[in-house]
Amino acid sequence: MPLRHLILVGLSCVLLISEGFAELRVATYNLNNYLIMDRRVADRWQPSYPKPESEKVIIRQIILENAPDILALQEMGTPGFLEELRADLANEGLDYAHAVHLSGPDPERHVALLSKVPPVEGENGEVFKLFIVHLKSKYTVHKKDPESQLRRTREAQACRNRIVERTFDIGVDRFLVAGDFNDHPDSGPLRRFYSRGELQLGDLVPAADSRGEVWTYFYERRGQYSLVDGFVVSPEMAPNIKAGRGYIVDTPGALDGSDHRMVYLDLNIN
Repeated sequence: MPLRHLILVGLSCVLLISEGFAELRVATYNLNNYLIMDRRVADRWQPSYPKPESEKVIIRQIILENAPDILALQEMGTPGFLEELRADLANEGLDYAHAVHLSGPDPERHVALLSKVPPVEGENGEVFKLFIVHLKSKYTVHKKDPESQLRRTREAQACRNRIVERTFDIGVDRFLVAGDFNDHPDSGPLRRFYSRGELQLGDLVPAADSRGEVWTYFYERRGQYSLVDGFVVSPEMAPNIKAGRGYIVDTPGALDGSDHRMVYLDLNIN
């Protein structure tokens, strides 16, 4: 059955419709603090400093080289920063006509979307939904919750319940969950996205880079590579993923732009 419509659902339930696309490339990318914050730049501590332009150049290079039709973003700043990124990409030849900025519990770091696919209202036609998530990092000052495991699990459970409400409970069984889960594939938080009781929600889409490596995040302080970013796909949606797998972008120098690597997959729409 062809997929004629695409629906994106964040917590704001924004809807998208696909017109004239035989394929869609969907990507998720944590931009590593695309915002103003206290940070170290060129070995100097800079208070209230924007993301350095040298890092933004690399991020744009990666987006331009892979040209996703739909780009889910994490650690985006205010709407003005999203518009800046969209304008810069347009000036370099990649035009995203539509942008969505979603608010969450973190007042500084947001999830967002850039898309060539126009937003619409309603749920007509054959659809799938795209949920964008960014779970709590392992950093914490709460000794009773080491590495924020309890908080992240509760966040995942709340997201999972919202996904069920907006899919199975209303008769929609095709969806993707994209983003930064901040935990490994067999963790408690990730398992919340795979099932709820006997209800099977989906599976993590396998993905690798050109060398067959599967890590998406580098924690420099510990010298640690881990798989925390990607997509969970519902069983009914899985056949639409080309080759049944995603791709981790390993552009040389990518980690100079963000400590996360972009992950994308290609969907057959017809």
